[in-house]
Amino acid sequence: MHVPRFWREIPNRYNLIGTKCNHCNKVFFPPRAICPNCRRVGNLEPCKLEGKGKVLSFTVVHVAPQDFKDQVPYVLAIIELKEGPKLMAQVTDCDPDEVEIGAEVEITFRRIKEDSEEGIIHYGPKAKLLRSKPSEQT
Repeated sequence: MHVPRFWREIPNRYNLIGTKCNHCNKVFFPPRAICPNCRRVGNLEPCKLEGKGKVLSFTVVHVAPQDFKDQVPYVLAIIELKEGPKLMAQVTDCDPDEVEIGAEVEITFRRIKEDSEEGIIHYGPKAKLLRSKPSEQT
């Protein structure tokens, strides 16, 4: 099996799959084997997350690592998903000035970078601002 196919076939590689504790009902991402809240083992089940949330905090990156120099300036944000987990993701498809705390976002899986001579493409979660559409006047 080729490496890219192997990674594609991991269930949570291109999906927001977390875990939900059946004891305390907390949801975690990435998936856990032990509930960090109530410390129960084996009482967790997979939980597909909707991927919508809001920006809790963010920063604008002006000096980036080599692989991301062509993207500056870009926004990295801590996002709280509707189900409760928090994750860090790059906010894309917007001007950095448009991002603000409390902004609604949707998580998508996008290309992060290409690696090695074989051209292995790494995908990961990125956030897209959900802009409110202007209401139509009748």
